[in-house]
Amino acid sequence: MRLYFENPVGRVLEHPDGYALVQYAAGPRDFTTFQAFLTHTSHLLRRHNWHKMLADQRAMAPFTDQERTWIKDYWLAQSQSEGYDLYGAVVIPNDEFARLSLSLVMNDSQQSALTYRMFEAETEATAWLQQLP
Repeated sequence: MRLYFENPVGRVLEHPDGYALVQYAAGPRDFTTFQAFLTHTSHLLRRHNWHKMLADQRAMAPFTDQERTWIKDYWLAQSQSEGYDLYGAVVIPNDEFARLSLSLVMNDSQQSALTYRMFEAETEATAWLQQLP
């Protein structure tokens, strides 16, 4: 795997099987740094015309309200307006509050271009991505 982008929010890697591997780091996040992290994720996907990502959120702190709103109103809305379908395999956070905030984001994304599934383990998430076109 090749490192594409890294900042305090986490790392975005190019997986040789044709998807973005998005690994969230532990700890609080600065909003501008969070925006940069997801913007670079979008750039990687579009650069390769990939439509799949694996988001490893096991170490992640809960999303803030500001982050949730930005994901829904900008990040996912932009993909939908461009007709860019996304498939996301999400390895769920260990932290109970982070799981709750993830559920809120996923509820917000039901009308978006994102099709997702949540998994306890990365191996299950990888298997799901591999069976997609």
